[in-house]
Amino acid sequence: MTASTHPSSTQAGAPAAARPASRRVTDAATRMQHWLMALSFTGAYLSAEGERWRLVHVTLGYTLAGLLVFRVLWGLFGPRQARLSVLGRKLQGLPGWLKSLTSLSAPGALAPVWRQGQNLLMALAVTLILTLVVPLSLSGYAIWDEWGGDWLEELHEFFSNALLVAVLAHIGLIVLLSALRRKNQALPMLTGRVAGAGPDLAKRNHGLLAALLLACVLAFWGWQWTQASNNTQGAQDSAPASAQADNGRRHDSDD
Repeated sequence: MTASTHPSSTQAGAPAAARPASRRVTDAATRMQHWLMALSFTGAYLSAEGERWRLVHVTLGYTLAGLLVFRVLWGLFGPRQARLSVLGRKLQGLPGWLKSLTSLSAPGALAPVWRQGQNLLMALAVTLILTLVVPLSLSGYAIWDEWGGDWLEELHEFFSNALLVAVLAHIGLIVLLSALRRKNQALPMLTGRVAGAGPDLAKRNHGLLAALLLACVLAFWGWQWTQASNNTQGAQDSAPASAQADNGRRHDSDD
């Protein structure tokens, strides 16, 4: 008589399905800064017209400048994969890559030139975005503090449109590379991971720092809203008093 095998015992003894191998390439702090900066610029650009959204525009402009400061500090003192020097090393190959464009007619020259150009163009777009935030923020602050006239507003609008072009170029490159490589190139900036075995490029996730960065941004937005509400209430409270004083002066002049 042979022993029967129960399906339940077979299932219990079977090993669990292994998860697909992946590795972390971007830490949470870098991803949080990236998406907060994208949100701030989008909101600031859409709220640029009209006095009704002026406070939103100014608040998001300050936020954009603050996030740039964070990115620079993180790029100087943060983990190796987030360093600004990585962008610098990539851009060092730009002159040689531009020179190699003249040899595209040679057999087999297109593939290596295109592979190198992908990383170079992406690094160039990111560098332009970070660089353009500086004059954009400075010109915006100058307008808010009334340092100049119409020429300053035109300068601010120029840098705003230039940054928009750089952002759209960045997005276009991501879409193009996603289609060519048949893999979502934006996903690592959401999850921080890419498929495949190997060591993590980002050794630590820095989730606490990402949460702290988000909390600081939200606290600043709340503080800006509170200050604006207090200023509005103060203006409303002072209006009746000034009207009463004007009435008193008119009454004295009639006497």
